[in-house]
Amino acid sequence: MTLWDGELPFYPQPRHSASFNVPLLIIILVFLTLAISFLLILPGIRGHSRWFWLVRVLLSLFIGAEIVAVHFSAEWSVGSVNTTTSYKAFSAARIQAHLGLHVGLEGINITLKGTPVDQLNETINYNEQFSWRLGKNYAEEYADALEKGLPDPVLYLAEKFTVSSPCGLYRQYRLAGHYASAMLWVAFCLWLLSNALLSMPVPLYGGLALLATGVFALFSVLVFASIASVPLCPLRLGSSALTTHYGAAFWVTLATGVLCLLLGGAVVGLHSALPSALRTFLDPSVKDCGNHARGSAPLNFNNSLHKQFGPSDVTISTNL
Repeated sequence: MTLWDGELPFYPQPRHSASFNVPLLIIILVFLTLAISFLLILPGIRGHSRWFWLVRVLLSLFIGAEIVAVHFSAEWSVGSVNTTTSYKAFSAARIQAHLGLHVGLEGINITLKGTPVDQLNETINYNEQFSWRLGKNYAEEYADALEKGLPDPVLYLAEKFTVSSPCGLYRQYRLAGHYASAMLWVAFCLWLLSNALLSMPVPLYGGLALLATGVFALFSVLVFASIASVPLCPLRLGSSALTTHYGAAFWVTLATGVLCLLLGGAVVGLHSALPSALRTFLDPSVKDCGNHARGSAPLNFNNSLHKQFGPSDVTISTNL
C-alpha cells in the first residue's frame, strides 16, 4: 500500500444504511407477502368472523416477523455524538462530523457523516459494518479496515470492539448477542407451535406455547440487558464522549414478549374459567352455525304424499 503526500489513500466503498440490510429486507417482504395474501382472501370470509381472522392473523404475523427481524437489526444498542475530531492518520487536519454507533446481535455498524458533508476537499460519509456472527472473523474485518485507510473515528470505535482491546467489549457484546439470538430462535419455534395448536381443538396447549414464546423473548432481552451491569469503556472522540442506550429493536422485542405473555395468559385463563366462550372465540364458525340454526325456519314434517297413504275418505258398501 503506497502513501500519497504522506497520507494513507482512501478507497471509495459501497455503503448501506445503518438500519437497513438485505436479510432484514427479505424477512419484511416475506411477511408482507403473507399479510397481503391473507387480505386478498379476507372478503371471502362471511360474517363477523372476517374481523376476528383479520386481527388474529395480522397479530400473529407481526409477532413472528418481529422475532425474526430483530436478529438482523443493528438497533439493539445505539449511540451518536457530534464532535470535532481528527480525520486521517498522519495528519493534523480536523473535521466536524456526526458519529454513530449501532450494536446488534451479530456485530456493529459505525457511521461517520461530516457536518457539512464536503470538507477537506472530500465527501465525508462513511458507513462500515463489522460482524462477529458465526462464520465471520471480526479481527480480519478490522485488519481490512486498516488496509483501506478508513477515517480515525471509525477505526477508533472498531478497535474498542476487538478481541485484544482491554475494554472487553467484544466478549461482552458477542456473548450477549449469541445467547439472545439463541433465545429468539427458540421463541420463533414456539410461535410456530402455538399457531398450529391454536388451530386445533387444544387451545390450552396453544396458550401455553404462546406463554413460552413470550418468556423466551423476554429472556433474550434480559440476556442482552446484562451488558448494562458491566461498566463500559469510555468512548471519547475529541472533546466529546459517546454514550449508548437501548435502541428500537430492544424495546420492540420487550413489547412483543409482554404481548405474548398477555395473549397466552388470556387463553389459559379463559380455558380454565369459560372453556365454551374460548371455543367460540377461537372458532367463530361454531357461533355462526348456532345462530343460523336458531334463525332458520322450523322443520316441517308434513308431506303432501302422506295423504296418499292415510285413511281413505271414500266409503265402500256392498249390496247383497
